[in-house]
This record gives sequence, C-alpha cells and structure tokens, in this order.
Amino acid sequence: MPHHDVFPTPDTVHWGHLDARRRPVIEIDPGDTVTIHSVSGSPSEASRNPTHSIRPELQAIHEALAPSPGPHILTGPIHVRGALPGDALRVEILDVRLRDDWGFNIVRSGKGALPHDFTQDETLHLTIDREASTIATPWGMVMPARPFFGIMATAPKPEDGCLTSIIPGYFGGNMDNRELIAGSILYLPVSVEGALFSAGDGHASQGDGEVCLTAVETGLSGTFKIDIIRGAKLAMPYAETADHLIVMAFDEDLQQAAQAALRFAIEMIVERTHLTSVQAYSLCSMAADVRITQIVNVKKGAHVMIPKALIVQGANKV
Repeated sequence: MPHHDVFPTPDTVHWGHLDARRRPVIEIDPGDTVTIHSVSGSPSEASRNPTHSIRPELQAIHEALAPSPGPHILTGPIHVRGALPGDALRVEILDVRLRDDWGFNIVRSGKGALPHDFTQDETLHLTIDREASTIATPWGMVMPARPFFGIMATAPKPEDGCLTSIIPGYFGGNMDNRELIAGSILYLPVSVEGALFSAGDGHASQGDGEVCLTAVETGLSGTFKIDIIRGAKLAMPYAETADHLIVMAFDEDLQQAAQAALRFAIEMIVERTHLTSVQAYSLCSMAADVRITQIVNVKKGAHVMIPKALIVQGANKV
C-alpha cells in the first residue's frame, strides 16, 4: 500500500486546537501507511533551552503561528477517503521514534496534581540519546525512553466548534495514555467525513498520571497504518496491545472517569463473550487493572486493562 510522510511546517500543523473545519493537509486511502513527524515546545521553552539545537521547522512555526487556545502543536489533519460519521478509524501504531536530542518538563504554579504545593514555575531541559533510547535528567539520572504520542485524535463533531487541545474527549485527543506505544492499535470514533486524523504532543517518557503537568515533551516520528471500520458507532476511543484491551474514559472527577471506564469495560466483555454483566463486573475485579491515565488535563483520564486471554476464554464458554 502507498506510504506518505507529513512533516511539521506552518502549513501542516495546527497549534492548540481541534476543529472539524480545518482543511486536511493530505488525503490517504484506507490501508495506507503514513509517518507523522512532530515538534514540541513554545518559544518560551525553546529560548530557555541552554545546550540543545532547535529544529528550524519549530522556529518557523513559532514565527508564523500562535497557540490558540491550547499549547500543543499537532501535525495534520489527515483525510482518510471514505471515512464517514459513525465509522471508526483503526490506527495501528507501527513505529514511534525519537526525533530530537532535546526534551523538556514543566512545573507550573496552580496546575498539575499538586497545584498549591509548588509556587515556583520550573522548566527542566533533558538530553535525549536517540541511539541509546535514553533520557538524562539535570540531576544525573538516566532513564529509558518509551516514546508515544500524547495526542492522537479525529476531528470533533462540527457542532462542537473549535476545541482546546488540552481536554480529551470522545474524539481521543490529549489522552496521554502511555500504553499507546509502537505495536498497539487505537480505535477512534469518526465524526466528520474523512475523519481528519491528527497527532502530536510527543512524549519520550511519561508515568501514569503525568502528575506535574507534562511528560518528557519532545518531537517524534510515528508511522501509522490507518483503516476504517464501517458502522462501528463508537462512543469513546479504545485500544489494544498484544495482551490487553484498553478502554478509556474522561471526566473532571476522577471517580466518575474510573466508573465510566469500568462500565465501558463491562460492556465490551459482555459483547465479546458469553458472560453476563455481573460476571463481567466480577471478572474486572479479579483480573483487570483500573489505572489512572492522567490527572492534569481538566478532564482526568482512567483506563481499564482487560487481559485478552480471558476474553478468548469467555468467548469459548458454553
């Protein structure tokens, strides 16, 4: 199948928002592969970077565009021919590679999981060794990189207008789910013709919760194989890895997000097995993991990790 590359330029990115009215930067057919290259960082973060080079395309974006209303630079959108509202995109993440030797992490007073505990704004600059796939902190620790895109999204419904890139939702967006590395598959609802897929907010590494506000923010190159599932009628995104189904939900109240994700998990188990809802509820308590995705994006995220081996067993239950 054909392969496409989309590089970040002032003409191929949108900064801080998702909007069904955006013109696509490229059109692809279902089954095509596309490599999306991303950049991260505002002029403030870039100008405070003491030792690392900044890509010329990031500087060009800074000169030509301004963030509105969120901070994330997203590459796209990509029009997938034939995708219609009610369908779903099947986004197979074939590869995610570190693109830059620089990453940053931000602490902001009044934000993050502990908004009142730290009153001094901080920006940490980190050195990324792409060959070794490691990240060096200013205080001397070396961590393994585990790159993934914090934001992968279809366009929101036209009636929802222009939405900030900060808040995740039914379209995906700023999910910050660290499980969505190379080898995973993401399923996203389609709300507009062509789906209009975008990606950005590259993370070299992140812990569950993303507690101080950001991860190791950096530029990435991600290769995706994008297909259409007709008439899927997804209410929310979900994902799968080799071993797990991952259902997600978002709410300003973390308890509500966890409960919504759990209900989604029960529904999925019932649909894919011969179990009743109460049996699925018990199975989640015995074998699934309810995890905090992030607690910093206004709407907090929770996800449930369902072992696929148990789904297979349940489907074969007489």
